[in-house]
Amino acid sequence: MNNKLFGKLWIILLAMVSVQATCSYSMKDVSYPPEVKTAKVSYIENRARFVNPQLSPQLTDKLKQKIISQTRLSVVNGDDAHYDISGYITDFSVNTSGISGQQVSSNNLNITVHIIFKNRLDEKKNFETDITRNFPFSSTLSFSDAQSRLMDDIVKNVSDDIFNKIFSNW
Repeated sequence: MNNKLFGKLWIILLAMVSVQATCSYSMKDVSYPPEVKTAKVSYIENRARFVNPQLSPQLTDKLKQKIISQTRLSVVNGDDAHYDISGYITDFSVNTSGISGQQVSSNNLNITVHIIFKNRLDEKKNFETDITRNFPFSSTLSFSDAQSRLMDDIVKNVSDDIFNKIFSNW
């Protein structure tokens, strides 16, 4: 191989590496800069008037597992993590969502989680937001039974919403 051809190939390879180095890491709809390597997920405390003792630990754990399985980030406990995710549950309540005749026919279990996201590598990307979800259930169920039946959906959907808010560019 002559030196001219080798030089041109080297320049093309260098250009391709440079372009890739400036791109964000992306997997499906997940996007974050390549220099981000670690995330800390603090315990999501329950500050709602009604406290379901299972919700905070399950939600915290599900969010950690989602980050581990859907990103290349390491979840760490130290204060030097590139992404610092914390928050607290502000609402866990029930309201009537449907009336048939003069009877309650359906209810909603409402949940709101206040999320605090800190990007230690780019503070302009820091934000706080509320994630709110409503989960309908029949009025024939007690509040306790509704919580039990809906817990898996609540944990999955709310953790998905938090994850998408942090890692999606939409």
